[in-house]
Amino acid sequence: MVPAFIGQALSGQPLSVFGDGSQTRSFCYVSDLIDGIFRLAMSDFHEPVNLGNPREMTIKQFAEEIIRITGTKSTIEYKPLRWTTRRCANRTSHARKKSSVGNRELNSTKVSKKTIDYFKASLNR
Repeated sequence: MVPAFIGQALSGQPLSVFGDGSQTRSFCYVSDLIDGIFRLAMSDFHEPVNLGNPREMTIKQFAEEIIRITGTKSTIEYKPLRWTTRRCANRTSHARKKSSVGNRELNSTKVSKKTIDYFKASLNR
């Protein structure tokens, strides 16, 4: 979804949202996830832990954010929901514990901006 939205926005195409956009997701950098896995492996903590970003946002909110950050005139195009699409990122996220290895919440605008800058640079090669 992230590469599709950014690619569509940078090329001025409508962003394809499947369903009404109310499905939720959470995002994190792969490097942060790897760091969390390493720190968890080196710790004495042996309980379930959420190493991802605890903040969920709707697909519609994410699409709107990509449009805003890129400054594109793209719109959102709603398409029929695929049968494989999950409604939410994780229904059990509230029951998960945070451990001493940490759980860094990311600013989604920073995540999107950094990723968009990467895609822009890749397109200019």
